Amino acid sequence: MTAAVMAWALMQLSAGQRVVLASVVQTSGSVPGKIGARLAMSADSQWQGTVGGAGLEMKVLSRCKELLEEHTKPHGEILRYGLHKGAKGYEVTPLDSLCGGQVTLAVEVLIPMPHVLLMGGGHCGQAIAHSLDALGWNHSVHDTRPEFANLEKYPNAKHHFPVTVESFFDSENFESICRFSDILLLGHDWSEDQDRLLGLLHLFSEKKAIPDGRSAPRIGVIGSRSKWQAFEKECINNGLEKHLLDKVICPIGLNIGAESPEEIAVAVVAQIMALFKETDAESPTWRD
Repeated sequence: MTAAVMAWALMQLSAGQRVVLASVVQTSGSVPGKIGARLAMSADSQWQGTVGGAGLEMKVLSRCKELLEEHTKPHGEILRYGLHKGAKGYEVTPLDSLCGGQVTLAVEVLIPMPHVLLMGGGHCGQAIAHSLDALGWNHSVHDTRPEFANLEKYPNAKHHFPVTVESFFDSENFESICRFSDILLLGHDWSEDQDRLLGLLHLFSEKKAIPDGRSAPRIGVIGSRSKWQAFEKECINNGLEKHLLDKVICPIGLNIGAESPEEIAVAVVAQIMALFKETDAESPTWRD
């Protein structure tokens, strides 16, 4: 059972879902779940496994759901339950049960590591991929030119998409695109990036989601002011709402004066890290 629960939790994390893992770590007296019993719940409220059933399990599932609503960063806590409505003790929550024992659970919110989709496999995409590799983060690559989305140029990519923009979106839906935490539009052809942006925002709009890294992947666009203004105008003309466009990051990367692909990669990955960790990159340090 433990292996199945852990495998399910890892599968949910790979799909970009936050997961809560609850494990029985200590028991005394008569209890329904033994040490090592586990259950996991994903952000869409699916769950797998058991910590013993009955009232205990319902209480734990309820707390797991609350934690998923409250936390977007890693979080852990200890839960202690007395399996009798008159149970007393330090930080013990009494339950209406006849078992009479006590059970302690470790509960942890697990956050998926970033998985960045590089839509454009040129010099900047390759430099960003190298930086992501150094952090142990996942990346995938899409390019309409097969020679820029292959195993040779991207040996560590999770997925290679050497197809047209249209074919890419034909094979994706909102649920599948959400396996990515961030989508970077880095194409060699501005019209391809425009089509990518339109395709992504239409997918999000249909689900009333915004590219904020929570309800849908963040979107970053490399380019100039004039490029973005043209994209914005085309999106509005295609019926997309302004609030969606306001959440798109353009230009991408922290403002550190980056010029070369390698410098741009540092700026972009640092920005993704700050967003992932919900940290203001410009906030004062302890010396300020």
